[in-house]
Amino acid sequence: MNISIPSILLGLGGKCLLNWALVILQRHDICKSLLGVFSVSLAVVDTILTLFFTALYLHADGFVFLLGLKLTRYHVCLLVQILGEVYNALQWPVAVAAGCDHFFTVARRLHAIPGRTRFIVCLLVTGVLWYVTVLYVFLLSDFRPVMEDVSHAEIYQCWIVHTTQILQIAMVLLLSLGCAVLHAGFSTRFLKNPPLRDQVTEQSRARSRRDAVHRAVFTFLNTWAPFLCFLALLLLAPVGIPAYLGLNSAWLGFLNSFLIAVVLCAVGPARQITQGLSAVPPDSFCEWRFPFILSGEDRT
Repeated sequence: MNISIPSILLGLGGKCLLNWALVILQRHDICKSLLGVFSVSLAVVDTILTLFFTALYLHADGFVFLLGLKLTRYHVCLLVQILGEVYNALQWPVAVAAGCDHFFTVARRLHAIPGRTRFIVCLLVTGVLWYVTVLYVFLLSDFRPVMEDVSHAEIYQCWIVHTTQILQIAMVLLLSLGCAVLHAGFSTRFLKNPPLRDQVTEQSRARSRRDAVHRAVFTFLNTWAPFLCFLALLLLAPVGIPAYLGLNSAWLGFLNSFLIAVVLCAVGPARQITQGLSAVPPDSFCEWRFPFILSGEDRT
């Protein structure tokens, strides 16, 4: 897809505004999780690169020197393609790392780590993700920038690839969420036949878990249903998201809520969730403290 350089710069500028708006909106919780720290780093990287691309394009001399390299306004296309490839390569590692972070939080494996230490660990992991991904793009991937001979009228047009990782991650998480819901819904049908008292207890626990899963799904959909519809339209429509815009704070906020819902449904202890005792990762968009009516087994 060919996009003009001014349109690319406008898109990057709008993305920077969106990133910082969401960072400010989540300022109280954003440094308490890996995904939040990564969102701040993404906003900083986007801002620096957008300002650099704009200065390079608008520079009066038509070129600048950076680290001994002479970069002209025609290199903007190359740099944007590299940026898009880095963002594409970051999607899955960020999702997996954030999922592990949420899993250990819900499972209370990280409750003993002080807040400052946790922030430093998240900062180091974020730096490693950026560093390793950039090395992968330049040294190991099969990325080849598209640099074609074009007419003078098309010299300010850039060939931009679409991102497909967003839809892939969303589909995997939707399948995981669906499996968790089905497992909770049919768990009472696969109970063994223990003594009557134990059977009542098992059924009570199964219902408690089923209610917790249903409430988690409802809480997630109550906030993010419009965004899911938008992703469904992207899946059906022939248009796509340019790679340099795919990784943004709005997507990371959605991914954060999605991962929390999946982790709570899959591994969250039902009794602790229903009593509001389970450690839930920070989320500025969804309220995960569920006002459940406890079952008789939970009250005892």
